[in-house]
Amino acid sequence: MIFGKTKLEMKVGVFVFIGLVVLVIFILSIGGFKTWSSGYHVKMTFNFVNGIKVGAPVRFAGVDVGEVQKIRLDFFPEESRSNVNLDIWVRNTVKIPSDSSVWVNTLGLLGEKYIEIMPGSDYSRVLTEGECLVGVDPLPVHKIFNNAENLLNNLNDGISRIKNKEGTLGKLIYDDTLYDELQALVTDVRKNPWKLFIRTKERK
Repeated sequence: MIFGKTKLEMKVGVFVFIGLVVLVIFILSIGGFKTWSSGYHVKMTFNFVNGIKVGAPVRFAGVDVGEVQKIRLDFFPEESRSNVNLDIWVRNTVKIPSDSSVWVNTLGLLGEKYIEIMPGSDYSRVLTEGECLVGVDPLPVHKIFNNAENLLNNLNDGISRIKNKEGTLGKLIYDDTLYDELQALVTDVRKNPWKLFIRTKERK
């Protein structure tokens, strides 16, 4: 009986172990086996990151090469400012030139935020472990709406000026003087086409 019970416990233990192995492989496959991949960490600093979260993808020349692993907010009261510092993990095969451009991008209009790295041209100086790039801050949504509102107001103001016969375009559209002069010129040319040739000779 004792031997049978021990044998049963061994079978259960083996099944549990196999189940755990399968679960670990499944989790690693979802994460792209980053745990088994070799890579290095670089820093990227912004004033505003527009909702970037831990785990956000990092793309280099449009290709997924890593992820955001840590986000730290630093305050500088004496300078009245704050910085957002991102700890980025990238694969060892990726070489980021120090003159590369970095910004926060969006998949679609309301999609996932990710870090976009546009490669620089100086591959003689690439980032190594712990080095930092300064990112280009994304434009906040309220500023986008403010710019759109200002553009719309300027457009409405321009239309109003045209309707009030103000400016060159307003005079061209609503002032009959220019139209009358053009019509008179066309009529005169039809009656006296020889004047066109005289003017041409005079210009020569």
